[in-house]
Amino acid sequence: MKNLLSIIEIGGYPDFSELYKKNGYEVFKINTVRKALFYLNKNSPNIIVAEFIFGPKYGSFISNVDSLFAKIASHLPETKLILFVDKAEVHHLDKLRQRYDDHIKIEALFYPIDAKLLESHFKKL
Repeated sequence: MKNLLSIIEIGGYPDFSELYKKNGYEVFKINTVRKALFYLNKNSPNIIVAEFIFGPKYGSFISNVDSLFAKIASHLPETKLILFVDKAEVHHLDKLRQRYDDHIKIEALFYPIDAKLLESHFKKL
């Protein structure tokens, strides 16, 4: 069975676990990127679904997922990434994409997250 890591830090959208399972994925849920990085030391999910959160609290990083991008690029080249993004923050995501696009397959979905559109991304990946 394929594995999917769902990182839900803020939420505010439906739980898509059943959709993931319907598409053949065993789902692992984690509530912070920091915990996800520990999980990724021992596991190699096929897909990671995470929220892109921009903010000054990340110091020299652009967002909550900077270190996740680096981990995938360096250790998990086969892992695909689906990000839930606020349209107002897409230019920040574009900065990360410029840095990692050659190393990571990234799909972005904008809030509100549409389940049918999310499901269609599994076929792209």
